[in-house]
This record gives sequence, structure tokens and C-alpha cells, in this order.
Amino acid sequence: MNWSLHFLGVGAAHAVELGSSAVVLEHDGKPMLLIDCGPDTLDRYLAAYGEPPRAMYITHTHMDHIGGMERLFFRLWFDEAWRGRTKVFVHAGLMPWLQARVADYPNVLAEGGVNFWEAFRLVTCTRGFWLDGLWFDVFGTRHHMAGTSYGVALAGSFAYTGDTRPIPEVLARVAGGDELIAHDCGLVGNPSHTGIDDIEREYPESWRPRLRLYHYGSEADGQVLASRGYVVARTGGRLALPAPAPSRPDAG
Repeated sequence: MNWSLHFLGVGAAHAVELGSSAVVLEHDGKPMLLIDCGPDTLDRYLAAYGEPPRAMYITHTHMDHIGGMERLFFRLWFDEAWRGRTKVFVHAGLMPWLQARVADYPNVLAEGGVNFWEAFRLVTCTRGFWLDGLWFDVFGTRHHMAGTSYGVALAGSFAYTGDTRPIPEVLARVAGGDELIAHDCGLVGNPSHTGIDDIEREYPESWRPRLRLYHYGSEADGQVLASRGYVVARTGGRLALPAPAPSRPDAG
């Protein structure tokens, strides 16, 4: 059985030509989980798979990661076959911000009578969540303020950081084996994001073959990162993953 990450977009917020950073976990070529939904993500997802996502995980509530959720609401609500089917996994601590940013506008439909979350199947989580018999770990990251961003990992297969500063102690816990690590990385770091110098200072050199860098600022920046010997995720590209480890009955 084949597992892969399909990068719908790999760009930082200003790098519109690279697409909003979002990725799809695929199993035997079929989408299992969409991670994040920026302004252009739904179009890219529909072009790739022909139907809306059935499961989605939100890392944090900056608009380049959730700006497509209103359009997804309309796509789901007006199709009775999909209304209320798409699972949205989100850390419970993010709910006040997510509610305020996408769901609290008066009368999501002009006619009224509809609540935003009725179009979805909202699943809040803290340590992680179950999907299709697999346990996904949720872990806190470092993104401008504590408790505002959470990555996701599948034991034995991958970890996806979302936006973050370096978190070596966290990744050692959730991706301490052969997992691939999709990591936020630009040329220069800042209080919310990792730079390549941060990678080389904070992470063991032995980890570097497992890193897959995304959320960079331009195609030229991606080429510079690649020239330094790193594997750089590309818009539309797929990266093969190790098969996940069997989930323990006591997980969660």
C-alpha cells in the first residue's frame, strides 16, 4: 500500500505564485486528509480529486491557512450529498479564534436559518484524533504566541509542522524514527517562522535527510534551499512516505 503527501501549495503568505501552503495525505492515490485550507486550496483540491475533502485538519487560524473555509462552506451546504459530511479536526484551543474568523459573521446565508458548522462535521481534539482506524498525534508548535498553532503526525510515516519556529524536542517525541518531517522553512527566520540557519543550528545533522521544506518565499528561495542539499517540496508535487505504524489500541 502506497502513502504520499501531495503538496497543493508550498508558499509563505505573500508567495501567491506558490499557492497557500496545504497538503493532502494520500493512501493508494486517494485523499485521506487535507491539512489547511487557504484562499486557493479548494480550487486546487477540486482540480486534483474532483470532489470536496472528506476530512480536514487545521493547523492554525491565519488566513493563508483558513481563508478557503467560507467557500468550502458554500460548496458543502448546497450539495445535500456532502452537507455535514466533511470532518474538520481542530485543536480545542483554536476554536475561539477559528469561530471568530470564519463562523461568527451574522447570517452566513443572507436568508438566515443556517449555522456555519452545520455544513461540516466538527471534531475538536487536544492530544490527537482517530481517522480511518489510524491515530494522528497533534502537537504544539512555536508560532508567534503559545497555544495558537498545532502540527500533526502519523507515527512511522510523517510529521507536518504547520507554521513554526524550530521544535526539536517536540519532533523527537512525535517523529523520532524514520518519519519524514515536512517543515516550515524560508531563507531567513522570524518570530513566527523557521529559517534555514535555524534548521542547521537547532536540528541534528542526522535529521536532514528526513526533512522536506515548504512555506518558503519564492521559487528562487526554494532553489537556494535545494542548493544547500535539502529536499524542497514543490507545488503539485508528491512525496512518498513510509507506511504508518499500526495504531495501538490504547492510543488516544
